[in-house]
Amino acid sequence: MAKVDGGELFGKALLNEGIEKAFVLCGGHVMPIFYGMRNAGIEIIDMRHEAAAVQAAIAYTRSTGKMAVVVTTAGPGVANTVTAMMDAEALNIPVLQIGGAVATNKRDAGDLQDMSTLTLMESCCKWARKINATNRIPEYVSMAFRHAQDNSPGPVYLEVPTDLLSTQVDLERVKFPTNYMATSIPGGAPALIEEAAALLASADRPAVVVDDGAFWTLGENSEAISELSDFLKMPIGVVGTGCRGHFGNERENAMVKLNASSKADVVLALGCRFDFRHGSGAAISRDAKIIQVHSDPRQIGFNLRADVGIVGGAGSVAKQILDVMKSKRNPKADESWVGNLGTAGVAGLPSVYRDKKTPAHPARCAGEVAKFLENEAADWNIIVDGGEAYVWMSGAVSVNRPGQFHAHASSPNGNIGTGPPVVVGAWAANQKPCLLFTGDGSFGFYPMELETMARLGIPCVVVLANNSAWGMISMSEVYVRPEEIDKQGQCNTTLPNMVAYEKMAEMFGGHGERVTDPDEILPAIRRAAANGKPSIINVEVDDVSLSPFIAGYASQIKPT
Repeated sequence: MAKVDGGELFGKALLNEGIEKAFVLCGGHVMPIFYGMRNAGIEIIDMRHEAAAVQAAIAYTRSTGKMAVVVTTAGPGVANTVTAMMDAEALNIPVLQIGGAVATNKRDAGDLQDMSTLTLMESCCKWARKINATNRIPEYVSMAFRHAQDNSPGPVYLEVPTDLLSTQVDLERVKFPTNYMATSIPGGAPALIEEAAALLASADRPAVVVDDGAFWTLGENSEAISELSDFLKMPIGVVGTGCRGHFGNERENAMVKLNASSKADVVLALGCRFDFRHGSGAAISRDAKIIQVHSDPRQIGFNLRADVGIVGGAGSVAKQILDVMKSKRNPKADESWVGNLGTAGVAGLPSVYRDKKTPAHPARCAGEVAKFLENEAADWNIIVDGGEAYVWMSGAVSVNRPGQFHAHASSPNGNIGTGPPVVVGAWAANQKPCLLFTGDGSFGFYPMELETMARLGIPCVVVLANNSAWGMISMSEVYVRPEEIDKQGQCNTTLPNMVAYEKMAEMFGGHGERVTDPDEILPAIRRAAANGKPSIINVEVDDVSLSPFIAGYASQIKPT
C-alpha cells in the first residue's frame, strides 16, 4: 500500500476542492503542508505577515468567485490573522485557514508556540475545528469547505498538530468525501416572490440596494438584477464594494452607481445588513416599503423592518421576481423617476475634484487617479484603502467589470491598511496591473508587502495621498473639539511631515516620486506605470478638507 503523510493528504484534499492558490507564511509546524500543496500543483504565494495572507485571499476570492486557502504556523502565526479573519466574516467571504499547533504529546508541556489558538479562532470564524487523526484530514477539509460555502458564507479554521503532518498512513484507507454539499443557490418562497413583485410593480419610485451579503449568492443570475433594474427603470445602489462591476459599466450606465434609497417608496434590499453604513436603516425613508432578501435569515429585519422578508440568494430571487414581472406586465416605458443623471465618469464629478489649490485637495488627487484609470488603464485592478482616501476615491472611480474594485476598508469593520496585500490577491486572480490609492497612515500597516509585489513581478502604482496625519480622525476632531484642539493641539493624530515613502519603491527597483504640484499628479502616475514595477507616487494633500461623509458623521458625535 502507498504511504502518505499528513502534508500530502492536505495537498490532495485541497486539490480535490479546486484550490489553485494558497497564501502563506512559512513556519516549522506546518512545512509538510507546503510540500503537499507544491506536489499537488497548488501555487503557493508567500506573504510578509499572516494577516496580509488572509487579506490577499479575500481579494482573490472577490475577484474570481473561487476560494483560496491560508496556511499559518502555530501560536503567533495563527493569532496574527484574527483581524483579517474578522474582515472575511464581516464581508461574507469564504476563506479556509489552516493553522499549525504543537505536537499532541507536547501540549501543555511548555513547547514552542503552545497556545490555545482554537478558542481564539472560534471567536472570529463561523466554524473552527482541531483535527485529531491524520487519516481524517480530507474529511475535515471537506467539512470546512461545506461550512465556508453554505448559504451564509464566511471564514473557517482547521487546526492541526504538527505530529499529524509527519505521520504516514495508507492512502487506500483514507476517505476522500464527494458530493457532500449543495451545489445550487436557493430561491425564495413563491408566495413571497409574488408579494415582492406586486410591491415593485405598484411603486412610483422603486430602487435596488446591493450589499456585500449578496456577493456569494449572485451566482449566474447577476444579470437578472440589471435586467430587473432596466425593466422597472430603477437605480441600483451598490453599498457593498465587492459587488461593484457586476451590474454593467458604471461609466456607461450611471443608474448602476446611484443610491437613491432615501427617496424611494419601495426598496429591494439584496444582501443588506442594515448597520451604520446604511445609517442603521435611517438611510431609507420611513415611509418606504422594504423587500429584504438575504441568504442568512438572521439578517432579515435587523435594524429595519422587512415588509417582505425573503430568505434566498440575491441572484436567484432577483431572477424569480423578474420572471413574475415579465409574465404579468410590460417593461416600464418612460424614463426613470430619478430623471437625468447627467454626465457619467470623471467629466461628471463635482468641481472639487478639479480644485487647483496647493497643497492638493484630496479630491483633486483622487480625480487625477480616476482620470488615469478611465482613459489609460480601464482594465486595471483598482484597490482603495484608508479613511478619507477611501471616501474621496470610491466616489470618483467608475468600475467596468466584476472583481475590478477592492476596498476592504468599506467593510463593517472599517479595517484600514489592507491595501498592499489586497494588491497581491487581486493580481493573483488575473495578472492585471494594479493601482492602489491610499493614505500615509494606512500605508504604514503592511508596507513590506511591496517586497512581495516586487518578488512576484506585480506591476502596481501606489498613489499615496499624504496629509501627514491620521486624517479622518485629526480633521474630525478639529470639528468636534475645536476649542481644545486650538488650545492644546492635536492629541496623537498627526504623523511626521511628508515622510519620503517613495524611497521604498526605489528599494525594489520601482519608480518613486514626490509630488507637490497638483498638475504633476497625472504625469507622475504615467511615469510610474511605465516602470512596470511596484512604484509609489507620494502626493502632498491638504490636512483640512474633510469629506462630506465624515463631516456628517462628526456632526452626529459633536458634544452638545
